[in-house]
Amino acid sequence: MDNHAEAKSYAASGYGRRMGWGNKPALLLIDICKAYWTPGSPLDLSANKEAVGVPASAERLVKAAREGGCPVAWTVVEYTQPDMSDAGLFWHKAKTLEVWQVGSELNQKGLADFVSERLTPQPGDIVVKKRYASGFFGTTLATELAVKGIDTVVVCGVSTSGCVRASTLDAMQSGFRPMVVPSACGDRSKAIQDANLFDLDSKYADVVTEEEALEKFLAGWK
Repeated sequence: MDNHAEAKSYAASGYGRRMGWGNKPALLLIDICKAYWTPGSPLDLSANKEAVGVPASAERLVKAAREGGCPVAWTVVEYTQPDMSDAGLFWHKAKTLEVWQVGSELNQKGLADFVSERLTPQPGDIVVKKRYASGFFGTTLATELAVKGIDTVVVCGVSTSGCVRASTLDAMQSGFRPMVVPSACGDRSKAIQDANLFDLDSKYADVVTEEEALEKFLAGWK
């Protein structure tokens, strides 16, 4: 993220150092569902042209991870209470959460479904249901990753400023090395996307190219 206007200032203060890869990476896909790429959806990201290519980038990462024998993990959101009480205070801030309320009008349109057959969990994958932004909060994700011996988590999905950011921070705080792939992460605006990627790269994760992540996955576990 050296092209950011504040890159030199941050570097001079000691930010932006490389965390580096471990030996056992896994792919973590955050909330990859149709709601983010369906016209008319309250979560549609198409206004940011860079976000349109996220599913294709994520598909390439999934393919490489599977070919290299690296674990693949998914987070999905689900609410079952008619009054959305299981969304807690989050519901007061984001009415778009109705997309994941079982039986709601938006949910019945299939917006919570996975984007494509290639972006759908397969037998043996880790799948956790969550109610808040982070894939780690209130779920078994950290335990399931640890049991498999995973030390590095390649993070992709949506949205970068929300669930991707929260999951990346919790991955680091849980002892996993987060690697964030910009081409496989999307947000509503380029400005928000760029600001969050820069901040994550400065403090909590390594922002890496898709090519680097593909190479690590195809190499498999050391």
